[in-house]
Amino acid sequence: MSLNAAWRLVAGLVCCAGLALVIPSAALAQSPPSLSARAAVLYAPGTGQTLYGLDANRELPIASTTKLMTALITLEHVHRLGTVFTQNDWTPAADDSAIGLVPGERMSVHDLLLALMLPSADDAAEDLAYNVGHGSVGRFVAMMNAKARQLGLRHTHYSTPIGLDSPGNYSSASDLVRLADYDLTHSGYFARIVALPRAVLRSGNEVRYVTNRNDLVGEVPWIDGVKTGHTDDAGYVLVASGHRGGMTLISAVLGTDSEQSRDAGTLAVLDFGYGNFGLRTPVHVGEVLARLPVKDRPGLRVPVRAAHTFTRVLSRQTGLRIRVTVPRQLVGPLPGQSVVGDAAVLADGRPIGRIPILLARSLPAVSGLTIAARFVTKPWMLLIIAIVLGLGAMILLGARRRRRVRRPRRELEAA
Repeated sequence: MSLNAAWRLVAGLVCCAGLALVIPSAALAQSPPSLSARAAVLYAPGTGQTLYGLDANRELPIASTTKLMTALITLEHVHRLGTVFTQNDWTPAADDSAIGLVPGERMSVHDLLLALMLPSADDAAEDLAYNVGHGSVGRFVAMMNAKARQLGLRHTHYSTPIGLDSPGNYSSASDLVRLADYDLTHSGYFARIVALPRAVLRSGNEVRYVTNRNDLVGEVPWIDGVKTGHTDDAGYVLVASGHRGGMTLISAVLGTDSEQSRDAGTLAVLDFGYGNFGLRTPVHVGEVLARLPVKDRPGLRVPVRAAHTFTRVLSRQTGLRIRVTVPRQLVGPLPGQSVVGDAAVLADGRPIGRIPILLARSLPAVSGLTIAARFVTKPWMLLIIAIVLGLGAMILLGARRRRRVRRPRRELEAA
């Protein structure tokens, strides 16, 4: 199933202006996966990068991955998971996924969300939508669409909180991974439950044991979410998240013809990502990138530092350089944290980021007296002073001798 590869880790040193950090290329890349799916995407949530796409913006039926938004709206409007909702007068169809809620049954939002995300219970989705929508599923759907617009999901529209095939309920692979990222990062509870292979629901009329339909969770140690879906129109759909080698990736595979094809395609996309890409951090916040001399203060070299960390997911073949641009010397006064230059991050020679370089501490002005003292103590100035003093002494001595020559001689007369 998973593809295995070993990669060399490399590092370099950052130097002053004119020099660069060089990170050599690694081994040859693996080929992009060949999928039997309508659409797919691989997304790096930490940096917002799309690493692979197959019709990533194509608008398609998405089945129960609709419930990613159902869960989000619920969590944004219900702040106590112990809140109890009463099931409305709704009965699922025979082929719907359900946990057997009956009209009037009371269950906590905590358990309803578990039922929504693990066994993908349609009756739980209806219960949440009806109650969060204050007695109106239509109002809840309007809230879903408003949130999609707020998040910039331009290829998404909802007509149901469940995901059953219906006109106007669609999304794209690229929108689904961004929505999953938002869910995972904005709710610790959501992130925890989608990583569970199974759970127990203790509220309601009976104790229920539920299993996660995302069978990769629990079977593949590094996969920790997120949601499956299946209808006749959508085919088999899976949005999956993984954490491996210090890097989180989220994939979406839409429109496969079986669970096996769905899972194999998901693993192929994620393995392609982990085999070909790595999280690279060539510059860290506070890192000293140069030590600069200061005008009129010989011997002093002031450290200048990176203003922030730069992290990017990059191909393991990418060569990185850091080009530091700073002045040849600093001139005070300058306050601490002044921007004195920048560091450009180059990937195979192409700029992909720029980090301001800051003065680590304040730099006071040099006093006029100090400048004068340093000026007059320079060797060439001391030589000039010595020459001037010598010439002055010679002139004074010559003047005294001339006065002696011109003084008249007094002769003594005999009395």
